[in-house]
Amino acid sequence: MLLEAIYHQPKSQYAYAYDNETLHIRVRTKRNDMDQVSVVWGDKYDFVPEKITTTKMEVFAKDTMFDYYQVAIKPPFRRFAYAFKFEKDDRTVFWNEVGFNEDNLSSSGVGMLWSPSGMFEYPFLNNVDVNSPPEWVKNAVFYQIFPERFANGDPSLNPKNVQAWTHDAVPTRDNFFGGDLQGVIDNLDYLKELGITCIYFTPFFEAFSNHKYDTIDYLKVDPQFGDNDTAKKLVKEAHKKGIRIMLDAVFNHSGYFFPPFQDVLKNGEKSRFKDWFHIKDFPVITDPLNYDTFAFVPEMPKLDTEHPEVKAYLLEVARYWVEDVGVDGWRLDVANEVDHQFWRDFRATVKKANPDAYILGEIWHNSMAWLGGDQFDAVMNYPVTNSIIDFFVKDEIDAESFMGRLDAIEISYPKQANEVAFNLLDSHDTPRLLTIADGNKQRMKLAALFQLTYTGAPCIYYGDEIGMDGGGDPGCRKPMIWEEEHQDQEMFHFYKTLIQLRKDHSALQDGTFRFLSAEKDNKYVAFERTGDHERFIIIMNSSESKLKVELADISQGTFRDVLNNGRYEVKNRKISAELEPLSSVILKEM
Repeated sequence: MLLEAIYHQPKSQYAYAYDNETLHIRVRTKRNDMDQVSVVWGDKYDFVPEKITTTKMEVFAKDTMFDYYQVAIKPPFRRFAYAFKFEKDDRTVFWNEVGFNEDNLSSSGVGMLWSPSGMFEYPFLNNVDVNSPPEWVKNAVFYQIFPERFANGDPSLNPKNVQAWTHDAVPTRDNFFGGDLQGVIDNLDYLKELGITCIYFTPFFEAFSNHKYDTIDYLKVDPQFGDNDTAKKLVKEAHKKGIRIMLDAVFNHSGYFFPPFQDVLKNGEKSRFKDWFHIKDFPVITDPLNYDTFAFVPEMPKLDTEHPEVKAYLLEVARYWVEDVGVDGWRLDVANEVDHQFWRDFRATVKKANPDAYILGEIWHNSMAWLGGDQFDAVMNYPVTNSIIDFFVKDEIDAESFMGRLDAIEISYPKQANEVAFNLLDSHDTPRLLTIADGNKQRMKLAALFQLTYTGAPCIYYGDEIGMDGGGDPGCRKPMIWEEEHQDQEMFHFYKTLIQLRKDHSALQDGTFRFLSAEKDNKYVAFERTGDHERFIIIMNSSESKLKVELADISQGTFRDVLNNGRYEVKNRKISAELEPLSSVILKEM
């Protein structure tokens, strides 16, 4: 045993409440280092030999260096004192907060220590501390819309010098095409046919730019998109069709033309708004910058979210759009640069307005500090994005590395956060998926198939489903192509079929996920999704060669290829399949 590799942290993603009665306990060991790992536990006020329970743990994730064990336990009195028991050949080691001990849990070596002293503890399972994301997100399929580029439903709102909306239109960083909210309303049936259950809008509040991340008025729809009544109509009509709405907002910084900032520029130190921003001295200058901004962009001054007036204004924004307009969630831009207390107050405000609202943070790195149940429900899952693209699209990593990356993400957060993680493949901030794939639609389909059958909530960037391409900003922000002769209808059918398959089977939404095969140097993966008395085995070939894949240790059963109706039998706990290059099979147990 390599004891130095063992790791656990109480009251973290290694020990947390999954629901109001269940704890998840995890521990890390060196990969393939243990024969058995168990948790030894009891009530801290009744820690006597006859009341102690030993429960075997199972490996639920692994990477290139470590195995991660997990067990779900329901402590009878919601109090939990525990230690770990490691077994390898004829050696047994116990581990608690005091340290490691051979054969015995006590440091004295004289029998077991029948006291909670020195044990790890989850002191009490308090309901208010449980992170309980909205259940609907597990079953959601999101669709991201860049409002200026989706559809023009009311030409009377067009900005000056609006560009012609054609399939070969060229976007720039500052041109306009006339997209608006009425255009979205007019195409809700299209989204319903595709299978979308929630629209994620990039900002549509009043702003100067076409992207609208430089907010002027957080409580007002930009006039080129309509007005607040149009927004209410959009929410109402979308809800009628079973489609929820999530808005995007930037509370980290405002736009240059935000009235309080303009007042500071005009009145300097005499402005009543001077403390709304992080200004180092007066007058305000941009070269060199003497105030904090987003990145180094002078037009995006950073807001002081600790200031009482700023906080009150932004929390009213959070309340208004959820309670008065009826939106179903918030996506929060640059979320990691805003103070944690603001997000705690933000959550309290939003959940009071609608306990079922979804709060999603834009964070590109490890986000555990925001996912304890007091701030966000989930974050945008960029590590999964990059892993899917690197394996299926760019062909830069092997199957073992792909599995290791995904399992490392799995252990990084509590299960309930992973179940509602926001899984995207491209967006307004990145090149489009088809362009990343150099136009290879088979590789694009592999990435999308994995996304639509993996844990978490998938999001499709507008136009991907009809084969739109485009490089990084501004190329990824082309106007939606509505002329059918310029749409890839076969790609649309592919997305529609996979979305419906996901919606029809809970196992593909919130069922368990485990890799069946992901070996070093291999270019194929196989995984299993199970739940509600159904089981899927999905095999995906990311190589340019035809493969015959044989999976071992599969429990008996007969499977049907849900896309092609082929029949597969498990024989001697093995199942085999032949896959064409860059192809997959989705097998459902009959």
